[in-house]
Amino acid sequence: MKRFVIAIACTCISLACSAQTIFVRDANNGRPVQGVVLSSKNPEASATTNEFGQADISALRGSDSILIRHFGYNVFIVSYAFLETKQFQISLSELSVTLKEVIVESGRWRDLSLETPTRIERMNMQDAAFQNPQTAADLLGTSGYVFIQKSQLGGGSPMLRGFATNRVLLVVDGVRMNTAIFRAGNLQNVISLDANALQGVDVVFGAGSVVYGSDAIGGVMDFRTLVPRFADSASKKPIVTGNVLMRSSSANSEKSGHFDFNTAFKKWAFTTSFTSSEYGDLRSGSKGGDPYFYRPYYVETIDNKDYMVKNNDSTLQVGTNFSQINFMQKVSFKANNSLVFDYGFHFSETSKFNRYDRLYIMQTSGPYKNKLRWAEWFYGPQKWTMHRFGITLDKATRIYDKAQVIFAAQYFEESRNVREFMFRELLMQKENVKALSLNVDFEKRISPRLSVNYGVEAVHNLVTSLATLTHVITLEEEPIVTRYPDGSTWESYSAFATGKYQLTEKIVLNSGVRYNYYRIKASFDTTFFPFPFTNTVMQNGSISGSLGFVYSPNKTMQGYLNFASGFRAPNIDDMGKVFESTPGYLVVPNPNLKPETVYNFEVGAVKTFGKYLRIDFAAYYTFLFDGMIRKNFTFNGDTTIRYLGNKSRIQAVQNVSEIHVYGIQGGIEFNYKGFGITSNISYQSGKEQSPDSLIFYPLRHAAPLFGTTHFTYRYKTLKFDFYLIYNGRMDFEDLAITERLNASYAKNELGQNYASSWYTLNLKAGYFINEYLGINIGVENLLDKMYRPYSSGLNAPGRNFIVALRGRF
Repeated sequence: MKRFVIAIACTCISLACSAQTIFVRDANNGRPVQGVVLSSKNPEASATTNEFGQADISALRGSDSILIRHFGYNVFIVSYAFLETKQFQISLSELSVTLKEVIVESGRWRDLSLETPTRIERMNMQDAAFQNPQTAADLLGTSGYVFIQKSQLGGGSPMLRGFATNRVLLVVDGVRMNTAIFRAGNLQNVISLDANALQGVDVVFGAGSVVYGSDAIGGVMDFRTLVPRFADSASKKPIVTGNVLMRSSSANSEKSGHFDFNTAFKKWAFTTSFTSSEYGDLRSGSKGGDPYFYRPYYVETIDNKDYMVKNNDSTLQVGTNFSQINFMQKVSFKANNSLVFDYGFHFSETSKFNRYDRLYIMQTSGPYKNKLRWAEWFYGPQKWTMHRFGITLDKATRIYDKAQVIFAAQYFEESRNVREFMFRELLMQKENVKALSLNVDFEKRISPRLSVNYGVEAVHNLVTSLATLTHVITLEEEPIVTRYPDGSTWESYSAFATGKYQLTEKIVLNSGVRYNYYRIKASFDTTFFPFPFTNTVMQNGSISGSLGFVYSPNKTMQGYLNFASGFRAPNIDDMGKVFESTPGYLVVPNPNLKPETVYNFEVGAVKTFGKYLRIDFAAYYTFLFDGMIRKNFTFNGDTTIRYLGNKSRIQAVQNVSEIHVYGIQGGIEFNYKGFGITSNISYQSGKEQSPDSLIFYPLRHAAPLFGTTHFTYRYKTLKFDFYLIYNGRMDFEDLAITERLNASYAKNELGQNYASSWYTLNLKAGYFINEYLGINIGVENLLDKMYRPYSSGLNAPGRNFIVALRGRF
């Protein structure tokens, strides 16, 4: 009996020694803080808090120096003994102004931002949720550094430093989202991501081809979705946690609902997320603005006949409504402390949505002069599916300290549906892309001063394309020429290596190199279109490099200098597309393209003053040559061709352009006893060589001056945010050639296009009822101004009331 009691006592002591849980709360509202990293060098170990703010820190036992940090909170260092005196319960206070050393996670590896010679903006997801963005595009816009263009409500095309669309890169959980049909025109793919299912977003500015490959010219938007969380070793039963959101907005009658939950076991973890959103027609502001922005008429089809109907509510943008669902399921299995397997399934689908900027174009000649040109112009449901399988091995060997393998299979579907006013044929073009990718990445610290990352990547895209003309009365279908060569493929294979070396205590050197080989194979069907070729293979390679320095003279200042080259490989949209770019111009395939090449130079600095003030800036210059742009072209010896019954001038994408972009980004942050001021501003100017001459004209995707300024106040469980959003003006001579002819702009007294300057006043408030329930309310565009952001095809929301209820369990 005595031996039995002793055995029980020893077992209890062993269990007590084997697990120690810490509980971390927010000092202001008492809510648990997830994602707090506690690390020690002696012993060398770390732990991260879960949904309940808890973490097993038994591996840190005995440490004299435990670093505790979380983005948005003050960093501090304590001993294990100190935590014992606090009964392993601590509170974190909101961030004092510092240089913000945060861990930048690409979904494939991690790095310290203070040791990276590029501008990286990590979005604070708590602040982003407080703003209640409707889509992932709106989420990016809240950063103040990403300009968002919209041709319709169901969209959002990000612009970074004068580049956009296929010259910026989308990455999701370490997988590139750009496909072989990403075009130069505005793209809507970013809205396929669920803004409510994101754990983090990093915006990496400038040429990033060394790390990310093709398309990373203006920058990279790196999204990380919710990650399954395991139970700690002390847990005796599964832990289920989750979040619920219900939101309504008045400007477009939004009705959104979201839930996510995590089921945690010691070796298994499951995360599920679902969001459903419905948006009605968007109402613009009613004060000021250009009368040209009002929509006086829209088309209704009654008994198979099209009628122009007067819009009795000029602020209502009829036809902008759409809906969307997102679903995500993730599973992780921890084989041991160093080996983790994970699988993720993502699905997104929108309803069909109108391309609004086409629906108000008037005909200027012909039998229907002064009538709307299009009776219908809509995108079919936009679908995205991704299966992602990952293996992470976190165990030091001679060739790596950490290895990660990511295999992904994505499926994209989109379509365009067009019918002219009083015509009976509906043109439908549908594209599917099956994208496979494999990434193998390694991290290795060779010495205390030197660390390297290296890896390989393979990408394969298969494009299927079909097109039909359907008689809207008889429903008879006939096939016609497709937008892309059906069955075409785009492949990319690359290898890269980057290194970071601590030259001195104050200077860190970063460098890297990447080689990328690509190949396009396409077959052209001459049944409907007189292609001068039936098969083509296009292949080439590109080398990119980077060299940068980070200088940190003290704990309150940092400067960096960086030079990088990048590239964009031609894709199937560049090489093989047949489409009517604008009325009277037809773009045809060109199999003789080569990669665009870019050089980027950047310098930046950040300085803190005491604990309350932080100022940062970055200046850059980017030069791109062999730019691909549409230019007049000769096809089979002809300069014109008949397409869908209309005579059109032939054009093709060609390597004939140069682009120069320079700009400045700056920010200021002030915090004092709950009061805060944060302001970001971006100025960019770009010029692009005309395809028909040596003359340079303004660059289309170089947005006007834009920025945000926030005045915040926090007190315990209350938060207020009064802020301004503002854009500069662009006169006719500041617009790109294509924008000078675009029907989406206001007109000056000479009848010329221009983009007006504007600002909005906005107010948000949040209240945590308890640690499980919170409410957000807000009013955007308080003055109900009517305005249209640069390059966009619809007016921005008018006065918009938002109510959101958030719960957690």
